[in-house]
Formats: sequence, C-alpha cells, structure tokens
Amino acid sequence: MSEIADRYRRLSDAFAAKVAAVPSDRWSSPTPCEGWTARDLVGHVIETQGMFLGFVDRKLGDIPSADDDPVAAWDAARAVVQADLDDPDRAGEEFDGFFGRTRWDTAVDRFLNFDLVVHGWDLAEATGLDTTIDPDDATRVLASAEALGDTMRSSGHFAEEVATAPDADITTKMLAALGRKPS
Repeated sequence: MSEIADRYRRLSDAFAAKVAAVPSDRWSSPTPCEGWTARDLVGHVIETQGMFLGFVDRKLGDIPSADDDPVAAWDAARAVVQADLDDPDRAGEEFDGFFGRTRWDTAVDRFLNFDLVVHGWDLAEATGLDTTIDPDDATRVLASAEALGDTMRSSGHFAEEVATAPDADITTKMLAALGRKPS
C-alpha cells in the first residue's frame, strides 16, 4: 500500500466516523458551505469521489443515495476509491487534468484528501461534533491551499481568506485561508 492509499484510508475513516455520529435531527443543519445542509455536504463529498473516478473512466457503481442513507452511501463510495488506491495499476493510471498529465493517486491526494479534512470540519461544525483536526493534516492542507493561491477562490470553491491573529494555531490558519471562521 502507498502513503496516499494509507492517508485516504485514515481520512475517509475519520469522515465516516463523523457521518455516523451526526444526530438524526442535525442532517438539515446548515454548514459553513453556503446553501448546503449536512446531508448536502455528504452528498457533495460522495459525488466528488465519483468525479475523480470518472477522470480514469471508472464509476462508483450502484451505491446507496446520501439522501436515503448517508452512512451507507459514504461507506460504499469510499470503498470503491480505496480499492482503486490499493491497486497499484489503477492508482498509477494517468489522465489529462487541471494541472496537465496527472497520476490518479496524486490527484486523489491533492484534492480528495484535502477535501476530506476540510469537509470533515464543515460537517462537524454544522452538527455539533468534535472539530479537531490533526495538526499534520492542517499543515498539509494549508500548504496545498497556499500553493493554489487565488485559483481556489476565483473558481468559487472557497470564500475570501479570513484574518487571524499572528499566533493562531495551524488549524485556525488553515481554516481561515479557506474562508472559514472557526468557532
């Protein structure tokens, strides 16, 4: 197994734990992502897994709907992605992406693993769960966000950066860089 596959497994497990812990009366709670409920956010994360599989002509297949069962839907989607990451041939497939010719596993690490950290926080924030992010994950996401610079904001994926105190912790800096205001 690769470092990327291991990281995806760890982050998708953490996201799964959050999805499973959402109280039944909190699925319609608004998230920090404007216009999205907690259920919408999980649906978005699942759709993004499918989008990345589509880059290499693969699909999620017949999985449950996040509207009906977000826990089962997430578990099914992540299993498909994980299986492909665990297969060296599939993980190493290349496609022409946003940054030119790209290995699929590298794209997963660059975006899906980034997304799992950020949207894991969004889901926790919206539903009253623990919002703690591992400092190493926050550092990696912040470095990726800084490398993307204004590209990530001009695409409409992230709001303007939020000001933070110079001595803010790494998680606060990362969230602020992505336009989020930690509570």
